[in-house]
Formats: sequence, C-alpha cells, structure tokens
Amino acid sequence: MSDLLQALSSFSPNERRAALEKLAAETVFPKENDYVNMHLHTFFSYNGEGWSPSRIAFEMKKLGLFAAAICDFDVLQGLDEFISATDLLKLRSAVSFESRVFFKEYSEVEINSPGEPGVFYFMGSGFTKVPEAGTHAASVLADMLERSHSRNRAVISRINAKLSDFTLDYDKDVLPLTPDKNATERHIIAAYNAKAVSTYGSEEAAARKWAAIFGTDVDETVAKAKDYNKFNEFLRGKLIKRGGIGYAQPTSETFPELDKVIGFILECGGLPVSAWLDGASQGEANPREQLACLAAKGVAAVNIIPDRNWNFKDPEVKAKKLAALIEYVLAAQELDLPIFVGTEANKPGQRLVDGFDGIELSPFVHTFKEGAAIMVGHTRMLRFAGRALNAPENDNEYRSKKERNAYYAKVGMLPCPEQATIDALLAMDNAKAEAAIADAVRRGSF
Repeated sequence: MSDLLQALSSFSPNERRAALEKLAAETVFPKENDYVNMHLHTFFSYNGEGWSPSRIAFEMKKLGLFAAAICDFDVLQGLDEFISATDLLKLRSAVSFESRVFFKEYSEVEINSPGEPGVFYFMGSGFTKVPEAGTHAASVLADMLERSHSRNRAVISRINAKLSDFTLDYDKDVLPLTPDKNATERHIIAAYNAKAVSTYGSEEAAARKWAAIFGTDVDETVAKAKDYNKFNEFLRGKLIKRGGIGYAQPTSETFPELDKVIGFILECGGLPVSAWLDGASQGEANPREQLACLAAKGVAAVNIIPDRNWNFKDPEVKAKKLAALIEYVLAAQELDLPIFVGTEANKPGQRLVDGFDGIELSPFVHTFKEGAAIMVGHTRMLRFAGRALNAPENDNEYRSKKERNAYYAKVGMLPCPEQATIDALLAMDNAKAEAAIADAVRRGSF
C-alpha cells in the first residue's frame, strides 16, 4: 500500500495511473457523507504533501466525501488526470484554477492579498477541457503562466543579489521540483532551503547564516530550523512575502486584468469565481457592494476557505470572523451565487476536510454541499451537453437564477455514472445528452 501511494504521486503519468487502478480495485471505500472539499491544490502547482491529482482523488474517496475539486495556480495541467481518476473512483468532481489579477475598481484598497492594493486572488471553476492550442483562451492561459515565471525569476534575482556564498538557478534548482514546470513561491523556498544546507553543510549552520542575513536571533532561528515545514514558512516570510528581502510591491501591470481573465474563463465555458479571505480588509468590508460589482462582470459563484473564519482560540476573534463569514454567505445568497468551499492543501499539515463537525460550521453544511452539487452539475452539463451554468440560453429557460441553480444541483446530486454511461453521453450530440441527463434527474440516477 505504501509503495502504491507513493507511486500515485510519481512524476510519471503512467505510474500514477497504474497505481490508481490497482488501489481502486483493492480498496473498500466508506459510505458517502455530506462533506466536500472543492479547493485542493495538486503538485501541478503546490500541494503540501506532494500529492498528484490521482492521489487527491483517492484520498478524498477514502474520506467518503460527497464531492471534491482541484484548483491549481495559473494552470489546468491536472484537469484530464483528475476527471479520469474521479470517473474511475466514482467521485463527484470538478476542476478549477486560481490566480492573482488586478481589480481596477478596487485599485486603491487591499482586497484579499494583504498589503497589495488592487491585487485580487480569483478563480475559474468547472472546466472540462484544456483550451486548444492557438485559441484566444490558450493564449490568455499561457500569458498567466509566463507572468508567473517572470515574477519567480525576478524574485530570485532580487534574493540572489543579497546572498554572498550561493545563488539559486530557476531552471536548474527550482523547475525540477515540479512535474510540469509550474513553480510557486513554495518551490522557490524549498530550493533555497536545500541549497543553503548543501552550501553550509548542515541545517544548523544554514540557520546561523540565515540569521545573519535577516538580522534575527541566532538561537531562535536555529530552533525554527528543526521543524522543516515551519522553517520554510519562516523563510518565505523573510525572503518573498511583503517585507522580505526579495519582495517588490506589485503594480497594475504585474498581474493580468480581472476583466481579461473573466473573458477567458467564459470563453472556456467555465465559471468566474470570486475568492474571499476573511472580511477584514477595506476591499472586503462591504461584501454586498463588492459582489454586486463582480456579478455585473459575470462572476457566477464565490469561494471560501472556512478554516480562516472559525479556527481561532481567542473567542472574540472567532466571533468577529464568524460574523464576517455569515455576512458574506448572506450577500452571496442574495445574488444567487453558489458557494464553493475547501481547505487549499497548499501547506503541509492542512486539513483534508474543513471542520464540518464543529458547531461553528454546522449551520452551513447544507449550503456548502449544495454549492458543491451545483459545481458538479455544471461540470456534468458542460462536459456532456455543452450547457454551462451561466450559459446565456439559461436566462430564457429558467425563470430565475435560483431555479437554474436548483436544477444544476439536482444534476450534481446524481450518483456517479458507470464508465459505459459516460462514454455513451460523450458520444451523443448536446441535445440528446441534455435530454438523457434530464431523464436521469427524473429517475434519480444515470
């Protein structure tokens, strides 16, 4: 089992598939529950445990989740693998990407990227295929990845300029840490950490050198280095994040424009999705105003990481965060925007499922499951029948967005189809597939 689990995150796609098929055949999975995780990064951007889309699909199925979705930074590289894996495992699923964009209407205030006015974490969800080469959508996606590479090279250059004994080479030291050349800040930090240890001969010697570079207490820095994951977060703060030696304040040109990214998502049949942090910034202080602006641009849903809004020891902090969460949920519901939730999984040790058992989130379990069902329903309708949740023709077919959402949720609630049914639906034209899905909704199964 251990070898197979390790093979699930091999950089070889063939090894991953072979391991998944063997594990799927040998594993007895638990009964399905009401919990979801619709925001999981894979190793195609950065996963805290180094997990591939196949490993994530397997682990979520082992937890008995109702549904799961992956969400990588700036790429859709895990799309085909995740959909194929979840088809095999019979797990409801969806695929998203996440990026940072520039939100011009909020250019003067912080939104959900602390200390960076106008910079906005944003998502596209419900993709069913990667844009074809040569299309406008493919060029926008390629530009997002290239901007990421440019930012990475620039931050490494700034950090290297402050180091005396060693430097990092992006192509040689960082990109090999990834399966398909999409490096993130955390890959850069892991590479700096490894290079320092290699240069100075031990973790302690490297920590002492870092203390000299940062001007931090030597003993405290050495103590931090004993926990690899926490030390990487410490290095990230000192090297890359705001105030770090490699940080540069972004401008309106650093990230793509929000409107351009929304256009790309819509071109692909996806759902533009607003990401929310915790309501503490000026840009998030009035969720109704912000969401009205975004809905007018075509935003069709919202994403929340609930752990940021309930998991606090201080009761006053928890009460304030929960109040902001409730306000945001109500604002989204007033606009009939489905709510997708997840834990990200982009740091070691993060929850695989948020705290649905706790009293803090128990009032929202139905809302979060319904949001997941709508995303799955959208994915199924787009994949088989070419009809996205936000398709213009739905404005005429349904009396309201609420009615439309309810139907797509029913599609998403259907048990997963057999592979023969999937193949048959894919072979149908859109009209026949849509009729077949409608029949399935009436029956309660494919």
